[in-house]
Amino acid sequence: MTASPDHDTLPDSASAEGPRTAVVPAHAAGRRFDAVLAELFPEFSRSRLAEWIKSGDALLDGEQARTRDPVTPGQVASLQVVLDTQTHAQPEDIALQVLYEDSEVIVLDKPAGLVVHPGAGNPTGTLVNALLFHDRSLSALPRAGIVHRLDKDTSGVMVVARTLPAHASLVAQLSARQVHRQYLAVVVGAMVSGATVDAPIDRHPRDRLKMAVREDGRDAVTHVRLRERFRGHTAVECRLETGRTHQIRVHMAHLRFPIVGDPLYGGPLRLPRGADEELTARLRGFRRQALHAETLEFTHPTTGEPVRTSAPVPADMLALMAALRADAAAHKAK
Repeated sequence: MTASPDHDTLPDSASAEGPRTAVVPAHAAGRRFDAVLAELFPEFSRSRLAEWIKSGDALLDGEQARTRDPVTPGQVASLQVVLDTQTHAQPEDIALQVLYEDSEVIVLDKPAGLVVHPGAGNPTGTLVNALLFHDRSLSALPRAGIVHRLDKDTSGVMVVARTLPAHASLVAQLSARQVHRQYLAVVVGAMVSGATVDAPIDRHPRDRLKMAVREDGRDAVTHVRLRERFRGHTAVECRLETGRTHQIRVHMAHLRFPIVGDPLYGGPLRLPRGADEELTARLRGFRRQALHAETLEFTHPTTGEPVRTSAPVPADMLALMAALRADAAAHKAK
């Protein structure tokens, strides 16, 4: 089911520039102006509303007020919506695999190797550049509407907001742990049971490229379930309860079942005893973490209905699992 709105206009009137007004309700008596403004105009972030208060684009009874000023029921809050460019990357004609699209959201299947955000070493050729070509109006949204990310070499499903209300809704759902995110991973080692990893994560104390399990880190919870066992490897489903950087990669390494091909957390190559040439070549040649964001489910920002999408397992992971399966079958027959 796909909708294709005009790429040169904002897809929802709630995100259009212009004036808006709202009357302060009785229950807001004495509360701060910025807090009441956020309640009256929930489609905009608090930080953006605070900027408009300071710039004079948010007024109280037609006069400029401070963020902390108390309000009185019956006062009129007015807002002059000014949508400055939030994302300054350049649009690039990069193919996108769209799984679902409507006026509020785009759900994508990101290929392995595609960087999500421009940055040092990757100023162009990113998902943000591709999104801005697909829909120019995304430049008015923070990070071109991206509300969660996947590592460069992790493939799979991602959701992107197309309007400010949708962006606020999806961020809130992620913060409240209401978004279902299920991944497929192939890990080193024969796991005998699933597990729930409840281990906080933060930056590694010595290697700034890595994350690590740390007592003083941010809470992180991953639920792991066995999908298929091989001789020296296991295919597992990982469901994220939180969304920390590198969370699944760090948690699986913490369990001592690192993800195949992971350059940061995987350790040295380990081959099952007696592995044939096919499996050896597959394992040696797998140059990315064998991790795929398989299923994503969230509540639609406008309709309130559940949206569930799945991205097919990519060919390289299918071939790796086929080689592991064939190896297991061959040794079982001996």
